[in-house]
Amino acid sequence: MNILVTGCAGFIGSNFVYYYLRKHPERKIIGLDNLTYAGNIDNLSGLTEEEKKRFSFIKGNICDAELVEQIFNEHEIDGIINFAAESHVDRSIHDPQIFLKTNILGTQILLDAAKKHWQSESGWKCLEDSNNLAKAQSSNPANLQSCKPAKFLQISTDEVYGALGASGFFTEKTPLDPHSPYSASKASADLIVKAYHDTFGMPVNITRCSNNYGPYQFPEKLIPLMINNALNHKPLPVYGDGRQIRDWLYVEDHCKAIDFVFENGKSGEVYNIGGHNERENIYIVKKIIEILREKTGDGELNESLIKHVTDRLGHDRRYGIDPTKITQELGWKPSIMFDEGIEMTIDWYLNNSEWVESVISGEYLVFYNKNYKI
Repeated sequence: MNILVTGCAGFIGSNFVYYYLRKHPERKIIGLDNLTYAGNIDNLSGLTEEEKKRFSFIKGNICDAELVEQIFNEHEIDGIINFAAESHVDRSIHDPQIFLKTNILGTQILLDAAKKHWQSESGWKCLEDSNNLAKAQSSNPANLQSCKPAKFLQISTDEVYGALGASGFFTEKTPLDPHSPYSASKASADLIVKAYHDTFGMPVNITRCSNNYGPYQFPEKLIPLMINNALNHKPLPVYGDGRQIRDWLYVEDHCKAIDFVFENGKSGEVYNIGGHNERENIYIVKKIIEILREKTGDGELNESLIKHVTDRLGHDRRYGIDPTKITQELGWKPSIMFDEGIEMTIDWYLNNSEWVESVISGEYLVFYNKNYKI
């Protein structure tokens, strides 16, 4: 079985590559990544020699229809897991166009290629058995009802739902109400994926996750930014009063959930993936300071580093995910609670300072110094 994983060198994508190759030692991944500022091939340097034999990397953009077609022609693609996306809200506010192009048009190009190669008069490409990995195109419609089909899995975000009040949770039936160019582009991509299922019958799933954290996250997102800035005694920029609430999901738990959905999710269904770990942003920042001070013995790591900055435009106040559906239907539930996960994450960044230095590019520094004056 050959799985095309787009965005494979990004934060969640690279963590998924590690997880998937180790969980499924008989399968192969064709990884596609454009290696923009947030994509780093070094994120995959920890693959074993055996795993490298089952991983092929291709540098390129999902908006490049000719390249995507070439990948399908050269590799017998049995499934697509689409992580590839522009994903930072602040950047989408400053430059919406690239988000619309990559997140919407890129998704549509992948869908078109999958449709062309997987659909025939007899139905959709059918894998005989998910365990023995035999690949066959069935000519018997009766067999198509029981086969495991090739599948397109779209990785989305809870931000497509908009904001919550002080109570309640997002469910899969919550109306889409995005508030930023980023979340609007992801909601649009979700609707296109759904349309390919409803119109053409393409086997698809969509997952919408809460905020991820863990190893290999580019230090523009809250947790790695605060870790890196604190270690360098730089200001810790906190939007507004810092009381925005997010549900935090350790990245390995997310990878497990994606595997559950890819293997057994009912075609056409959306699955919310949440961590049951709601925290205010200001709590996260103070917790990071506390843990770093304990681990480093650096008394200068204290709350005086916190700098409240002008709130983000259209900043959603609270997100909260209800993952009941994926738990009841597929048996997944998060295993790593926040207090454990944040310590594991901090340990990883402390032990991988060279990685942090290598990914902090001039573009990253210019963007943050310009927009947050830090």
